Amino acid sequence: MNHETLLQSIRETREASRSLSGVGDEQLSAVIVELARLAREQRSRLLAANREDLDRMDPADPRHDRLLLDEQRIEAICEDLEQVASLDSPLGQVQQHRRLDNGLDLRRVSVPLGVVAVIFESRPNVTFDVFALCLKSGNACVLKGSRDAAASNKVIVQLIHEALANNGMATELVCLTPAEREALPVVLDAVGLIDVAIPRGSQGLIDFVRRHARIPVIETGAGVVHTYVDASADESMAEAVVFNSKTRRVSVCNALDTLLLHREKLPVLPKLLERMGRDHGVTVHADRQAFEALEGNYPARLERAKDEDFGREFLSLAMAVKVVPDLEAALAHIARHSSRHSEAVIAQDEQVIDTFLMRVDSAAVYANASTAFTDGGQFGMGAEIGISTQKLHARGPMALPELTSYKWVVRGTGQTRS
Repeated sequence: MNHETLLQSIRETREASRSLSGVGDEQLSAVIVELARLAREQRSRLLAANREDLDRMDPADPRHDRLLLDEQRIEAICEDLEQVASLDSPLGQVQQHRRLDNGLDLRRVSVPLGVVAVIFESRPNVTFDVFALCLKSGNACVLKGSRDAAASNKVIVQLIHEALANNGMATELVCLTPAEREALPVVLDAVGLIDVAIPRGSQGLIDFVRRHARIPVIETGAGVVHTYVDASADESMAEAVVFNSKTRRVSVCNALDTLLLHREKLPVLPKLLERMGRDHGVTVHADRQAFEALEGNYPARLERAKDEDFGREFLSLAMAVKVVPDLEAALAHIARHSSRHSEAVIAQDEQVIDTFLMRVDSAAVYANASTAFTDGGQFGMGAEIGISTQKLHARGPMALPELTSYKWVVRGTGQTRS
């Protein structure tokens, strides 16, 4: 597909988006439920396409797990689709209502963004999520996936088009661009056709979109995730939370990257990390104090941390460990190295907890819980477009409300202004 052909497809998506204003929530939800039915019915076709993508990737690549579809994951996707369909519509909500002294009736009402472009890497489940959330919120979408997932995305969008057509809706509501990089500048330059671009992937992808886009961008940042274990922490709780945060699924943005440990807890560090080393072989990049405590006492690979290991998103069975003298040092480290995604404190001291939750400037902050919960589905949103790490328009897991804007609806009885 050349540039002009792609631009024409985006124009058709823009035109099709106008038809959504006359479609009720019941019909939008029916399309999403139909897509779940088709995905279950044609899961063998989905798995075959996904296998084609997987065969081109090294299984040791952290993106391999992100790319993988299996029976269990397809069923989870279908359940997420059905949950999105069951949610209340975010459209037409009256956010503010006032009557002026001159009799004008003002209402601020939620409306769709319009056409949403999502640029993402290696995760075919995102294709389902983006479509469902966009349609439910009255938006058309332009999807720019990576070459890694090209075969999977092609089949998924074919199923989406089938679900739309089965419900009498325009298939142009969803545009899948070519997977090649050359398609991305066309998307980012589509002023007047695309209302917002949302990059979802590596820091390199996000930086490229931010630098080159001529259309508005909502950043869904890479996750450089910290957990601080305070001197007051319950040790068994700390071990369980750190283990889950790091090992549950290492290739996702809410996985733990750096453990900050109060120096009074240094004697228990080997016990804190023993299970993740034994069961999962997690490589630890340790600062001097942590290295000395773990040397000879850690069952997996142990390396001395380099400066670049702090502020690094590992996306693998590896993490950094730094010993800090107090809460202030932990806060300073997070402020310097965080990507503003998710951070956690493990503590029993309520003052430490309150200070951490108040002063850490990230989209999601936790006390005594795993950062693995930073996820639209876990937050009761059904699914998510991504985790926004910026502060304008949306922050944290983005779902239906974040895919809307608003307009002022003003009713009068002939008022004029002097």
